[in-house]
Amino acid sequence: MAARAAKKKRGKSSGRGSAIGKLLLLLFGLSLIAAAVFWLTMPDVERLRTHFPESTALIDARAAEARASGRAARRAWRPVALAQVSPWLQRAVVDSEDARFFLHSGIDLVETKAALEKALDDGKLGRGASTLTQQLAKNLWLGEERSLLRKAREAAMAQQLETLGKERILELYLNVVEWGDGIYGAEEAAQHWFGVRAKELSPEQAAVLTAMLPAPRKRNPRKPSAHLKRRAAQVLELFGLYRQLSPGELASARERLHALLGG
Repeated sequence: MAARAAKKKRGKSSGRGSAIGKLLLLLFGLSLIAAAVFWLTMPDVERLRTHFPESTALIDARAAEARASGRAARRAWRPVALAQVSPWLQRAVVDSEDARFFLHSGIDLVETKAALEKALDDGKLGRGASTLTQQLAKNLWLGEERSLLRKAREAAMAQQLETLGKERILELYLNVVEWGDGIYGAEEAAQHWFGVRAKELSPEQAAVLTAMLPAPRKRNPRKPSAHLKRRAAQVLELFGLYRQLSPGELASARERLHALLGG
């Protein structure tokens, strides 16, 4: 009787082990399918090597928002080559948004670690964890969706974008980023806000445009908030910190910024 009970127990154990094995096999198969779908739906970046996109996820999202509110969607956008964008704007964006841009490979592990540590204190993940490459991926393909899956796709897309090279990434970023309601790219922003070509932007004008980036539809250089003034001044100081302007040049730029935005 004891032998029969032991045999019955072994049978149950074997059946349970078989069920667990089947479940693990199913989970493994589903994981493979999910991974395949993840990679097969990744965008092809090769066309971006030589062409600007016809639209972006962010532009499409803004158009949908406008239609939903009964407004006509505005889209002012004139992509230009990187050589046609002021070096001051290029420097300001890199200095302010991603100082290690030319050192990392799409994901800045140093900044990510710092952002995660800060998140433990603040209870939320800030913008500091996103590189320019990741921000470009979000603008191009992801829009403003927020989820762990979106963050994973953003990281994978950033790795793909890095194959284009840093100058092309910066060129694309400066041409698709939002700079006001319906205003996209450096050329349109420069002409709309300052009446100059993107290549003619001065250090202080570049600082103002860069200061707009975290909230481009809320920050207006013609009606500058205290926050915009403070942030633009901080961006301008980075030119001095990185020795891109001499002390005398920086002092002059401060005066022009004051005249541009007021006290």
